[in-house]
Amino acid sequence: MLPGRTSDRTRHWWAALLLGLLVVPGMPAPAQDQAPSPKAAAASDGSVEGYLFFAVNDEAAPAQEEKVTADAAVVASMEARLKKVFRYTHYHLIGKHSQQVFKEYESWVVPSKDLCLKIDSRGPAESGGVNVHLQLWQDTKVLVKSDAVLLKDKPIFLGGPNWRKGRLIFVVRLK
Repeated sequence: MLPGRTSDRTRHWWAALLLGLLVVPGMPAPAQDQAPSPKAAAASDGSVEGYLFFAVNDEAAPAQEEKVTADAAVVASMEARLKKVFRYTHYHLIGKHSQQVFKEYESWVVPSKDLCLKIDSRGPAESGGVNVHLQLWQDTKVLVKSDAVLLKDKPIFLGGPNWRKGRLIFVVRLK
């Protein structure tokens, strides 16, 4: 065959390819019908609740813009555990937030505008919980980093910064 010339077989192949390119874009692909959002498509490793407590040795509670509602039995159980660890006499729940923990995505538990917890799932734990990497943030600063295993009925307590005449304490638990 001479350079610059194409055979009938090559011309038919190019014609079939061109026809295929013209027809395919008009036909919707099954994946294009309903593209899920990244988080909807991601598998969840579980759901967590984050609680922000203000620990203080006097009974004065901080002023709050809105009332925080939570299961009284869960809060009472956490307060009893907090008293053993942090040695304050009064614990005031000042923030609460629930969040799904997704595989391959960071999840944020944000019970207040100033203090939040970033959770990176490392997958299921052998003990039935979830392996996580935790970062406690205050504004734009990381206060605490830790790897942990979240287990049902075994909350993790993270001591936050001193605040007013007490201390902020972040509690995270697997639901």
